[in-house]
Amino acid sequence: MRYNEISHFSHPQHNLKFEYSESPFKCDGCNEVGIGSRYKCAAAACNFDLHTHCAIPSPSISHPFYTKCSFQFLSRPPGTVARYCNACEKDLSGFVYHCKSCGFDLHPCCAKLPMVLDDGEIKLYLYRKVSSPCHRCGRKGRSWSYRSSCKKYNLHVACVKEMLVDSWHEIYTGACRGGAWGTKYSGGCGKLETRIPSLKDTLETHNHRKKSRGKAEKCCEVAALALQFVISAVLGDPTTLIAGVVASLMSK
Repeated sequence: MRYNEISHFSHPQHNLKFEYSESPFKCDGCNEVGIGSRYKCAAAACNFDLHTHCAIPSPSISHPFYTKCSFQFLSRPPGTVARYCNACEKDLSGFVYHCKSCGFDLHPCCAKLPMVLDDGEIKLYLYRKVSSPCHRCGRKGRSWSYRSSCKKYNLHVACVKEMLVDSWHEIYTGACRGGAWGTKYSGGCGKLETRIPSLKDTLETHNHRKKSRGKAEKCCEVAALALQFVISAVLGDPTTLIAGVVASLMSK
């Protein structure tokens, strides 16, 4: 369910308005990157954003990968020990879905990752574990993965997040922010929307054993298409429109 304007416990001083942004943003709820749909503070002087999953969370959820678990929405990770997301293996520092009985944790966007991504040309299925190597890191297992129906393309959710973190690292460190994620982006170190990484070299390296150049190029095209949709899902908006935006940003 979507509302044009909401109030939110994490930002009680102003209402938040729904908008669609083609530029990446930092969610002030889960502290992860987002793109596309978001709720933004209605006050002009305020720079506060939330993923739709963070703005309108479900109080509790179940997940097909953890059939015995009941995940409760929390505004911060429980306890004093550092915790990580069981989907992407990244640290938790904000909103989280937590299962008290087993101790599993999920970022809100990870908890809502679609089980199937399908744009008509390629279909990707979400798996808790796969035996085939990841298209980027070459390793098996690790985090949740999206695998194509033809089983040729596999991408760890963790690897996709790492690519984004690596690409945007300088924006969120002392040189630009005074600390990781310390201050909202103000444009001082170049445009954030041009920082989504190009995987051209990675994909070409992966496909260097192909018998013909034509086949290698086709493989790269399909793998890049898969990557676009996985990135859009990881960033909280698994839509064809945003996948197209990601594609244009990757080419810069």
